[in-house]
Amino acid sequence: MPRQPRLDVPGALHHIMVRGNNKATIFSDDQDRSKFLQRLGENITEAKCSVYAWVLMGNHVHILFKSGTKGLSAVMRKLLTWYAVYYNRRHNRTGHLFENRYKSILCEEDRYLLALIRYIHLNPLRAGMVKTLEELDHYMWSGHGAVMGKQECSWMDTDYVLLQFNNTKRKARHAYRTFVGEGIPLGRSAELTGGGLIRSKGGWSNVVSARRRGQREEYDERILGSGDFVNEIFREAEKKQIRQMKIRRSGKIIDNIIKEECERNRVSLKELQGGSRRKAVSAMRAQIARRSLDELGLSMAEIARHVGVNTSSITRTIAKLEKREDDSYAP
Repeated sequence: MPRQPRLDVPGALHHIMVRGNNKATIFSDDQDRSKFLQRLGENITEAKCSVYAWVLMGNHVHILFKSGTKGLSAVMRKLLTWYAVYYNRRHNRTGHLFENRYKSILCEEDRYLLALIRYIHLNPLRAGMVKTLEELDHYMWSGHGAVMGKQECSWMDTDYVLLQFNNTKRKARHAYRTFVGEGIPLGRSAELTGGGLIRSKGGWSNVVSARRRGQREEYDERILGSGDFVNEIFREAEKKQIRQMKIRRSGKIIDNIIKEECERNRVSLKELQGGSRRKAVSAMRAQIARRSLDELGLSMAEIARHVGVNTSSITRTIAKLEKREDDSYAP
């Protein structure tokens, strides 16, 4: 069965899970972890997102954040591409570092925000990397320590997390820590790592019970939330899809975009598709990719085939374009 397209609704709460290829290690030491966090913080700030929880494990990462106006991919594409290049160069390796497709679950904030924060921050304790809640308070590679005020993490919205518990920081931290501690006996919560009806309902028995009462809800494997929430997300995603469909129905294809950009930039099709690294050509490829993504909803791989480079090259050129745009708007 083909994979469904990623739901990238700006302003929504996303639970991101990134795993090493074939479960391989993605952090060899503290320098790798520091570099990853530094880049994550930069991208979060540039994209105007809000991070509420995160943890770095040996071969995977969890991040809980609300995306900005540019959506989910503005952060994750740049972060993972940059880090894979950095890691491979530093450790003299080749090939894919991450699984081909990171997992993203769009979550209903009112119902799942606190449960997800607790689940993510308890990962080191469940894995035996720390033995007690006291050790977790000082663990460097989890957002829990930042919420507790034990480490600096300027790009994480710890204030918003604490406000869920109390208006006073001292009382909020106490209540938050108590809440986290109460989650230790619960163990792993499968429903918090995926979407779908069973997970949203908290188990198959709850689904059966609801159906016996004649209750049926919309659901989707990419969404963790109630039927009403799923419908709301579908409506938002549909607006974008309808816009792209109208453009495609008008007869516009990527060849049209390529022709327009080649004429505007006075670049020949032969040079574009011949792999030229000239600065003007690279910038034009990025613009073609951006328009093809926004206007037609094409994949990076499909775009790459039309402009004469590989998929990772297209990802990097778009990342550079977005960074230049962010810098130009910076105060």
